[in-house]
This record gives sequence, C-alpha cells and structure tokens, in this order.
Amino acid sequence: MNTDPIADYLTRVRNAIKANHRVVEIPASNLKKEITKVLFDKGYIANYKFEANGPQGSIKVALKYHPITKVSAIRSISRVSKPGLRKYAGMENMPRVLNGLGIAILSTSKGVMSDKEARQQNVGGEVLCYVY
Repeated sequence: MNTDPIADYLTRVRNAIKANHRVVEIPASNLKKEITKVLFDKGYIANYKFEANGPQGSIKVALKYHPITKVSAIRSISRVSKPGLRKYAGMENMPRVLNGLGIAILSTSKGVMSDKEARQQNVGGEVLCYVY
C-alpha cells in the first residue's frame, strides 16, 4: 500500500526522465488522470493513454523531449502538499512558479487545474505540485 500516490506518480515521471525513457507506466486513479490531462494541456508531456487492465488500470505517459538537444520538457516536478502537511492557496495568494514560466497544479472545488486557470475562475484549493 502506498501512502502518497501523487508523490509516487511524480517520482515515476522524474525517474523516467532521468533515465531518458520515452514512456512511463503508472497505476491509475481519477486524480492521477486529471494531473496527466493538465500536464498534456500545458505541453509538458507528448501524449497519454488510459488502459483498463486489472482492477485499477494504468496510465501510459509519453514523455516529451527536445528533438535535437534531447532535453526533457519537464525540468523539475516536485510535490508541495503532502499527507502530513497540506498546503492550500486562496485566490489572493496563488503561487507563481518561476515568475509565471512554470505551473502549479491545484485541486480545487471545480476540478484539477493549473494556477492560471484557477486565477481566471477565481477559485483556490490544495497545491498538489510545481512543474517547470
């Protein structure tokens, strides 16, 4: 049993990038699927596919690399809100990652979204992770 599945998700992606893998397979959950959709929409991953094998299913994430320099689109991906210490941000104190170059992924009452979308919809929530 895994106590922090989001941290496991981020660690699998981070390890796959360091090993220069093209595809990483991750056990699925609804929250992980939403985080994957946000990463795809913001251009940090090339593609993704949800597979319903077994009771839980899995997510296959195709990582994105620069075609010439082979540098990953994700430079850093880190967990912010942990099970032992939750971090919440209201609309007025929304975090800015690398002065707006990166994104913060938030779990809000209107779903999982980036910090820019949360500012536009005027909602706050739990800050899951920073990506740049």
